[in-house]
Amino acid sequence: MPKKYLFSVEVQPDYLPGQSDPEASLYAFAYTITIRNTGQVQAQLISRHWIIRDATGHTEEVKGLGVVGHQPLLNPGEAFQYTSGCRLNTPSGSMHGSFFCVAEDGERFEVPVPLFVLESDDGRSRVLH
Repeated sequence: MPKKYLFSVEVQPDYLPGQSDPEASLYAFAYTITIRNTGQVQAQLISRHWIIRDATGHTEEVKGLGVVGHQPLLNPGEAFQYTSGCRLNTPSGSMHGSFFCVAEDGERFEVPVPLFVLESDDGRSRVLH
């Protein structure tokens, strides 16, 4: 039986070399989020909660209403896509978090965003083993 309250989340992170300054330990990243209502009722994304960690373990927590100024209301099957960004002091790090949503019938639910990696090429070639 399909879940009544369910959103799926896809993330595409990108390194932004033109907005980064490795000599100053500044690395800029964009991430594109696609959130889709895969449940059975209309629901609205109300807020976001991010945990951003750099390669040294420094952690920043970000909470706020909506995403990029929007609180999208999604019918079953509809999706909303947005791009945002963050800056790290190291060439790599990670993010994870959640979205808080409210369904049309008043049910509240959290949508987890699994951990994704932010990684610059930092001008070095890498060998995969």
